[in-house]
Amino acid sequence: MALLSWVIFLPALLAVPVFFFKRHWVKPLWVYGVLATGAEFALSLALLAGFDVSRASQFQFEGSAGWLEALGASYHVGIDGMSLLLILLTTFLTLIGVLSSPNYIQDKRREYLITMLLMETGMLGVFASLDLLLFFLFWEAMLLPMYFLIGIWGHGRKLYAAYKFILYTMAGSVLLLASIIWLWTKTGSFDYFAALSVTPSLPLELQRLLFLAFALA
Repeated sequence: MALLSWVIFLPALLAVPVFFFKRHWVKPLWVYGVLATGAEFALSLALLAGFDVSRASQFQFEGSAGWLEALGASYHVGIDGMSLLLILLTTFLTLIGVLSSPNYIQDKRREYLITMLLMETGMLGVFASLDLLLFFLFWEAMLLPMYFLIGIWGHGRKLYAAYKFILYTMAGSVLLLASIIWLWTKTGSFDYFAALSVTPSLPLELQRLLFLAFALA
C-alpha cells in the first residue's frame, strides 16, 4: 500500500515546490518538470518489478485506511494487471508530455506544470481506487486540470472546447454519482468488493443499466 500511495500522490507533492519558482526561471522549471515526472515514472516501474504476473487478475499492493467510516467509505487502493498497465502508461505519457512542452508552452509555464502534475495524481488515483467514493473524487480531481489545460493552453476555439468538455463531463459525473449512491443504498458501503458481492443478486436488466451508467459516464 505504501508504494502504491507514493505513486499516486507523489506528483501532487512535487507540484508544491513549483509555486516558489520565479517566473523568469524558465529552464530550471522545465528541468524540474522532467526530473519530477521522470522520478514518478521510475517509481511506477517499482510497481511493475514487484507485481506478481501469475496473479495478474487479482488485486495487489492492496491496502486501506479509515476515512469517512460513518458513510461506509475508506481509503482503499489496489491494482490488478489492467490497472498496472494504465498506471505505467499514464506516468510514461506525462513524462513525454512535459519533455515536449518547452517548445509549445510560452505562457503561464508554472501553472501549466502544476496542472499537469495534479492531473497525473487524479488519473493514477482513478486507476488504483477500490472505494467507489474515492474513485469518484479522483475522477473529479482529474477533470478540473483537464478543463484548464484545454481552456488555457489549447488551440483554436479552446474556450468553446473547454466549456463543451466540462458540460459533457458534468453530465457524466451526475450519472456516475447517482449509480454509486444507488449501490451504496444496497450495501451501506462504498467499497468495490461490497458492490461486487451484491451485484449478482440484482436482476440482469438492472445490472445492465448500472453498467451502462458507468460506461456512459
